[in-house]
Amino acid sequence: MRFVVQKHKASHLHYDLRLEMDGVLKSWAIPKEPPDKPGRKRLAIEVDDHPLSYIDFEGIIPDGMYGAGRVEIWDRGDYELLKREPLKIEFILKGERLKGRYVLIKFRENWLFFKLKG
Repeated sequence: MRFVVQKHKASHLHYDLRLEMDGVLKSWAIPKEPPDKPGRKRLAIEVDDHPLSYIDFEGIIPDGMYGAGRVEIWDRGDYELLKREPLKIEFILKGERLKGRYVLIKFRENWLFFKLKG
């Protein structure tokens, strides 16, 4: 399965993690640069699913539209799903920048995204 991380310069700079799952891109907005080393936890805010065609999107979302601003691909590649539960998603990213075991853990109304050791 594929994933993409898009750097999104909207009202605030953030990164969008998108995992190909269930025929759509499951998506989370991450306010800070995604972690490339274990021990760095990032807030991940679940957002609406996006169509699979959005995996290659780069460009400008016009003013007045949802998410207006510049979108560029920051990382992309394949991933291997290891575990998927309602409160935890564990996977291996095989990207250009992000490589290794990662996890999303549901924490109250949001998620935490971080790299695991090993």
